[in-house]
Amino acid sequence: MGKQEAPFHTLEQFLPEGTYRRIAVFFREYDIHLSITHDRVTVLGDYRAPTKEYPVHRISINGSLNPYSFLITLLHELAHMLAYIQYMRSIHPHGPEWKAIFGRLLSKYTGKGIFPDNVEEALVNYQSRITASTCSDPDLYRALKKHDRRKKNVRFVEEIPLNERFETHDGRIFQKIEKLRTRFRCKEVNTGYVYLFPAIAEVKLIG
Repeated sequence: MGKQEAPFHTLEQFLPEGTYRRIAVFFREYDIHLSITHDRVTVLGDYRAPTKEYPVHRISINGSLNPYSFLITLLHELAHMLAYIQYMRSIHPHGPEWKAIFGRLLSKYTGKGIFPDNVEEALVNYQSRITASTCSDPDLYRALKKHDRRKKNVRFVEEIPLNERFETHDGRIFQKIEKLRTRFRCKEVNTGYVYLFPAIAEVKLIG
């Protein structure tokens, strides 16, 4: 199922308690079309700048995210919007200007009892080294994932025992072979080809 445009007041059911009023201000001040999507494997959220054909700010967010991941992802995309308004297309998407804006937005939500302790700690550390995606920060990603409703047998690659097999989201079967510094060497069973997996890649344990 694809995107569904959502009235901004429906945001309340996706956000952590007590954050809706702060977020709603953006939707009153700016012309934003929000889409809530079903789970996407490769992207958590997306921002698209206005065009002649569609002269509004467009934001889409995975509706399957837990409330804390949803809020952080939404702030990530709002930071893109604010960066576009201020700089148009003269900056890199995740350059220092965007990082500064995203950092300021995050600072309004930390230290206020909004996030669980483990997420708060990881988020504060993340603010000092903001990357293009929360998925790029293993500590923050792990902290947020602890608040997901994890599907049966779904694990991080780092949790799969050596020599055990696992299945990726596209149905391919791998065997975990060796731990490297930050990744794991895994062999695709059908082809024998070897691939490197991030420690926090989510896969399905077989057996």
